[in-house]
Amino acid sequence: MSTPVAAVRPRVVHLTSVHDAFDIRIFRKECRSLSAAGYDVVLVAPHDRDEIVDGVQIRAVPRPASRMQRMLRTTWAVFRVGSRERGAVYHLHDPELLLFGVWLQWTGRKVIYDAHEDAPRDILSKHYLPRSLRAVLAGCVDMLERSVCSVFAGVVTVTAPIAARFDPARTVVVHNYPLLEEFPEPSGPPFAQRARAAVYVGGLNRIRGVREMIAAVGEVAARSSAELWLAGRFDPPALEVELAREAGWAHTAALGWCDRDRIVALLGRARVGLLVLHAVPNHLGSLPIKLFEYMGAGLPVVASDFPMWREVLGDAALLVDPLDTRAIAGAVEWLFDHPDEAERMGRLGREAVVSRFHWEREAEVLLGLYARILKRAA
Repeated sequence: MSTPVAAVRPRVVHLTSVHDAFDIRIFRKECRSLSAAGYDVVLVAPHDRDEIVDGVQIRAVPRPASRMQRMLRTTWAVFRVGSRERGAVYHLHDPELLLFGVWLQWTGRKVIYDAHEDAPRDILSKHYLPRSLRAVLAGCVDMLERSVCSVFAGVVTVTAPIAARFDPARTVVVHNYPLLEEFPEPSGPPFAQRARAAVYVGGLNRIRGVREMIAAVGEVAARSSAELWLAGRFDPPALEVELAREAGWAHTAALGWCDRDRIVALLGRARVGLLVLHAVPNHLGSLPIKLFEYMGAGLPVVASDFPMWREVLGDAALLVDPLDTRAIAGAVEWLFDHPDEAERMGRLGREAVVSRFHWEREAEVLLGLYARILKRAA
């Protein structure tokens, strides 16, 4: 991260109405990397109070009580607070802030849009939207993103397929790879001495395969010992009550939201990382950070057999049909029963993260984009 910055520290302002102030990508990766490179960094986000953390000035807006309140009130509060900061560059993290970005660009600020996911494809999978409206809304969001971003100074995306939707002259891919500092050389017990546990980290809903994971571990447990550790919140919360009636629930530990230290500790004690997302449009072109966190922790992975994931995971994973609980159970059980081979696969995954799939390389791409934008402005 050696990109030079002028003696007068340029102020950059990150805006989000959707994400928490300590979001891993926004705060821990992007904002901290910019601050370490010499920028004056402000983050406006839903939070309890104003504070300075790791050199980043956090400007708090009230947390929304509902999705509708977020879209109607929180977005306006984020824009109002952010516009007072007089930033040279504004970095937007949510589609609902795009129109505010047009105003900022028009008043002489340089604006970057960060597409964390393929928003039009994501809309096609939103269970709370009527099916008849999803395609129409997805088309509108696609048109809005493309047209608005054509006037912005830059676009950041997390994968190449998302980047293909935008102008290549102003778009960069900054993958959401893990921080190496969070995953030092694994120090947990050898696999043969670990609990026969599979772990999943992240949001828990139907299209992320939570039902299939519970059923698969239940199948394994019917033959030998097996546990499933779920680190994340259920969406909707009532889903937990529904799944508690499944046979595999007796072998499942629903741990709720976990902080980073606890997640790293869980990964260091499990034998398998699970990621059996359903093959909905937004998942097929995604590269979830969970894959790389599992690999960084030295865990073998049981994952959905998506072409994009097959290329990345190589021999560090067993790939399965995410709807086939018998196949998921078979892969998990094989790794439980072959700890030496599982440990070897985990080492291959970690080597890939250390050599290629880590944030420290991606930060250089982000800093390069900022340097080019400010150079043009000067």
